[in-house]
Amino acid sequence: MKRTIAVTGLGIISPVGNDIETFWQSLKEGKSGIGKVTRFDASGMDAKIAAEVKDFDPSLYMDKKEARKMALFTQYAVAASVQAWQDSGVAQGGYDPERIAVCLGNGIGGLEIFQESYSKLLESGPDRMPPMTVPLMISNEASANVAIRLGIHGPAFTQVTACASGTDAIGQAIDLLRSGRVDVVVAGGTEAAITVFAMGGFCRLKALSTKRNDDPTKASRPFDADRDGFVIGEGAGVMILEDAQRAKQRGAKIYALAAGYGSTCDAYHLTAPDPEGTQGARALTLAMADAGLAPEDVGYYNAHGTSTPINDPAETKMVKKAFGDHAYRLKVSSTKSMTGHCVAAAGAVEAIVCVKALETGILPPTINLENPDIQGGCDLDYIPNHAVESPIKAALTASLGFGGHNGALAFVKA
Repeated sequence: MKRTIAVTGLGIISPVGNDIETFWQSLKEGKSGIGKVTRFDASGMDAKIAAEVKDFDPSLYMDKKEARKMALFTQYAVAASVQAWQDSGVAQGGYDPERIAVCLGNGIGGLEIFQESYSKLLESGPDRMPPMTVPLMISNEASANVAIRLGIHGPAFTQVTACASGTDAIGQAIDLLRSGRVDVVVAGGTEAAITVFAMGGFCRLKALSTKRNDDPTKASRPFDADRDGFVIGEGAGVMILEDAQRAKQRGAKIYALAAGYGSTCDAYHLTAPDPEGTQGARALTLAMADAGLAPEDVGYYNAHGTSTPINDPAETKMVKKAFGDHAYRLKVSSTKSMTGHCVAAAGAVEAIVCVKALETGILPPTINLENPDIQGGCDLDYIPNHAVESPIKAALTASLGFGGHNGALAFVKA
């Protein structure tokens, strides 16, 4: 018999709030976190907007000396993990730290560290590069620093599957717990890629929205006929997963159950999803089967919904293949319309959305959906512009990463 996995803690650093309460209130109100880039001078770029984290104070989670030894993506991960850890009360649960794991997704590592060090290299030569360049830059430093901060001695993994990284990290956590190898996992994703390097690269790919530099809150518009690309975001989403029976015994609050995971690969293209959505649909089907759910059991689907011309029609096909006729009764929304695309953190942030939807019975909207792309096949109920109240018993989310990585998670009401 499969172990039942409980979600007992949540933590978030995001463009619309740096704690769960603020984050969730922003989404319910349809508040956008997108604005002009302030991190650097973006005037020479085609895209001049991003969904930046605002008012982040690392000193709430670590001392200044520790913070200087972390890239921004690692600081976000530690902050969200500390929030989730404290929220769960797991430290008082009598768990063996050797049976606690960390599974975090990250796509790009410390890009700002790379930029700064490479500039030093070009200006002054290799002897003037900061000595901590490599340790600060590499992707695994987020999971390593979370383990150090929380005193965790079990496995500390880093999942790198582009935009599916956070989703796959939570899926990996579910598998670890079911295997019996660990009793608790700190799971999620983190990214801080709002840099000249990343935005310049995405601009060259023609992937970013450029039409609304002067009206940034309207730029991310998934499933709308007037969409023109995604808006890059950043942040971290983390949840504490643990054996549900043990969580009940210790009196923990259980937000929801992490019930299913599915993973596939399109094997189609390095940057574009399969326009037919076949393997993405199979990831959803696998997650439902893993959770013991029929399509009709699912009340809400948090879409990958990037607001790109290619993704949204392909994902709608994917949903129709996975859910059949129920797709037209399913409530769907893309919270990237508010948070932007947080890259490797996106799947974890959106998993938290599913958990909160199950807990509260409130489903957040897809804002800026003014003219649904019916001609492109985007004809589902995407919860346009205003949240709805709808008690649900199961919610799914999926993430579709560069390289064709598809990950899907199923959560059910506790």
